Amino acid sequence: MERIYTGKTKDVFKDTNGDIVLYFKDDMTGKDGVFDPGENQVGLTVEGSGRAGLEMTSHFFNILKDKNIPTHYISSDLDKKEMRVNEIENFGDGLEVICRYVAVGSYYRRYGKYIENGTVLKSPVVEFTLKDDERQDPVASKETLDILGLLTNEEYDEIESLTIQICDIIKYELLKKGLELYDIKLEFGRDKETGDILLIDEISGGNMRVYKGDENIHPLDIGKILFN
Repeated sequence: MERIYTGKTKDVFKDTNGDIVLYFKDDMTGKDGVFDPGENQVGLTVEGSGRAGLEMTSHFFNILKDKNIPTHYISSDLDKKEMRVNEIENFGDGLEVICRYVAVGSYYRRYGKYIENGTVLKSPVVEFTLKDDERQDPVASKETLDILGLLTNEEYDEIESLTIQICDIIKYELLKKGLELYDIKLEFGRDKETGDILLIDEISGGNMRVYKGDENIHPLDIGKILFN
């Protein structure tokens, strides 16, 4: 296979028949050896995390497929840590969308003067950020994304609506196991052939904050609880 992109937690390949394949690595985002889904650098390597991330991603993408929510997912091979997907085009160099249910992490760091850490938000908060390591993934408003030519206002509204719909489904599935979703990071892109907006990348413990009571559940333990 031809490697076409090297990422922090995944590499992207194109195989001999033109299919796009994501390879899930055992690297996790964080700092000084501590996991943090909000960091934009590799902070630690944990054996088995790639397979665990793929297993959870496949689980949720199949649920979304059954609900007719558009994603790039085709199939996965857990033993090879590979996921086959439709080819997509990014918005700029990449667009991430964070859905927040509780004031923690960078949300609290920004607004801690006005809100207590751990406050349950009265409605989901959706934030759009641009992939840009140099500028620490800046938050971008609806108007800014339109001015930059990355998203029309209509596309912004579509992604915002899809994000809440998708995250509410994930939140519900986790609640079945007594887990509470505090926040989660998703990615979107356009189908290269049709131009349709699709959920892309992954849905794994490494992209979310999950609690059980007052305990912050480690990303690898989320899957263990979810599948037992």
